[in-house]
Amino acid sequence: MGRGLVPSSEEIWKIIQGYFGGNVQILPYIQEIFLMECHIAGTSYLDLEAVEAELKVGDALLFRREPDNVHDHLAVAIYDRKERKLGYLPRAKNEVPARLMDAGKLLFGKIEAKEWMGKWLKITVRVFMKDM
Repeated sequence: MGRGLVPSSEEIWKIIQGYFGGNVQILPYIQEIFLMECHIAGTSYLDLEAVEAELKVGDALLFRREPDNVHDHLAVAIYDRKERKLGYLPRAKNEVPARLMDAGKLLFGKIEAKEWMGKWLKITVRVFMKDM
């Protein structure tokens, strides 16, 4: 049998919690899981000229579901650290991330690259899920 990581049983966690008086939250095997790479859709509809200078490769991006979006019920909006809207995950790629978020999973992005293409700011992002 391999020596890979194996999740602990519920019984073990009860023992550990009892030992620490139930005051410790242990989160085993937390990791970032890479899901995909894509560009941010809709940047041409927003005024991002002032924001662009502050966006750096590697910056974390916040994702928020917009299930009431009239254009796409699977919409996932993307925000920078200052909570300024940058656009959306592309419709052609948002179904799985939206369903994961609806199931309570934490998804986020990181800026991979950015460049102006005429009046369009092309921002390439890598999408991750935080597995807890």
